Amino acid sequence: MRASTYPLVDADEAAALVLERTPVLPAERVALGEVVGRVLAEDIRAPAELPAFPAVELGMAARILTGGVIPDGADTVVMVEDIQPAGDGVTVPAVLVPGTKLHRPGADVRAGELVLTAGIQLGPAEIGLAAALGFATLSVYRRPSVALMSTGDELVEVGRQPGRGQITDSNRWALLAALREAGAEVRILGIAPDEPDALRRLVVDALQDADALVTSGGVSVGTHDLVKPLLESLGTVHIGRVKLKPGKPFTFATLPQGKFAFGLPGFPVSSLVTFEVFVRPALRKLQGFTRLQRPTLAVRMGYDARAAGDRTEYQRVTLRREGAELVAQTTGSQSSSRLLSLAGAHALVRIAPGDQGIKAGTIVDAMILALP
Repeated sequence: MRASTYPLVDADEAAALVLERTPVLPAERVALGEVVGRVLAEDIRAPAELPAFPAVELGMAARILTGGVIPDGADTVVMVEDIQPAGDGVTVPAVLVPGTKLHRPGADVRAGELVLTAGIQLGPAEIGLAAALGFATLSVYRRPSVALMSTGDELVEVGRQPGRGQITDSNRWALLAALREAGAEVRILGIAPDEPDALRRLVVDALQDADALVTSGGVSVGTHDLVKPLLESLGTVHIGRVKLKPGKPFTFATLPQGKFAFGLPGFPVSSLVTFEVFVRPALRKLQGFTRLQRPTLAVRMGYDARAAGDRTEYQRVTLRREGAELVAQTTGSQSSSRLLSLAGAHALVRIAPGDQGIKAGTIVDAMILALP
């Protein structure tokens, strides 16, 4: 082991630094059928009224289908069940109000009206509106391409029996799911060798096409922890350690051609917590999102939470409803190797550094991962 030369950076400062150095990716035009979940890169104004024509002349009536075009001059629609046939005509209710049961041109959208604003995520309603207005393609921000790599000769592939001193590479699959959930397109590099030249060749090749590199393991201070030295040789390491529990060895570097790298710790919970705190917000900024963080909700602590000295801690909790309140309960041991503490967790509760902790009954904001 060797002493780290990297200063411990406050967790909030580190998160701000990452976002400060993360750009928004260029926009591209994408067919309407492929834009779900993407972020709109330009304002959309209606090129025409919606509806574009009246939907049903004095003393006259015409049969139309529901949603059909109303003849010019008509101002009222009567449902078929409210009329009586009378020879070649119909009898309608004695009192009718003009404008009943019809949508006048422009009633939904006026020509030139701003209907979709840049920065929104495109879902079914937004895509349907764009289609109704005749947009076959939309300008959306590009999704980030991420190369994902695990490090360590002690790792074995899932499904193989680990030998003595070996462990199954679970982080790669957890991070693959997290990256895809965050909107990234992922290239899996597999398990990298603990050999400097081979590792360098693998990373340099991957970064030809990827916007970012995400690694798991190899960022501590062991003699075989090679990620930090490699990133130092390729670019600038801005963060090498953070005052965070779990996740102290988190690493962030900028690389040539506007690319960057995230070195996540090898312990499973540390890897996923640092992803939530640092990587996911950066991926959302790359895609043009205006809301970068997960939503928060006020919850009441159902247990006493100890502070972690000089480090910010994110504790994993489940939530239960008690009347109008959500109550947070610990998931048990908060060991950075205990992935069970995060499996099924509904939220992360931030415990500020110091020696005070948070007492049971205190109302705090929790980062919501899933609602109960």
